[in-house]
Amino acid sequence: MAMHIADGNGEDEVVATINTTPLVDVMLVLLIIFLITIPVVTQTVPVTLPKETNVVTITKPENILLSVNRDGEVFWNTLRIPSNEDLVTRLKAVSGRNPQPEVHIRGDQEARYEAIGRIVFACQRAGIVKVGFITEPPARN
Repeated sequence: MAMHIADGNGEDEVVATINTTPLVDVMLVLLIIFLITIPVVTQTVPVTLPKETNVVTITKPENILLSVNRDGEVFWNTLRIPSNEDLVTRLKAVSGRNPQPEVHIRGDQEARYEAIGRIVFACQRAGIVKVGFITEPPARN
């Protein structure tokens, strides 16, 4: 640390250097705070997470294939379903089978989520247990 002593003529000289001592003090305090808080933040409860696997869809004749186009129209295989109540009625008719069929939903990429959500809700109302979404695998480079 340097100290400047004025000349005898009474005029003080302007110091053009920046005093970095307060900056260093603040940085050291922040470093200590981060060193203390990071171990607290990174502690987690040990759990075993499920492993993701891509299962190839096995097309069975009893599976129900529901498709939604970009306009939100619902199709049962290739037959257009005019209303949500008709869909629930048809799903209730097949939900009593043993074993219960799976519902596979194919939604257009441009379709609104609302249309897909209505199908999931209809499956729930009809008591369908297994509902799956059909997607395309990502392109390999």
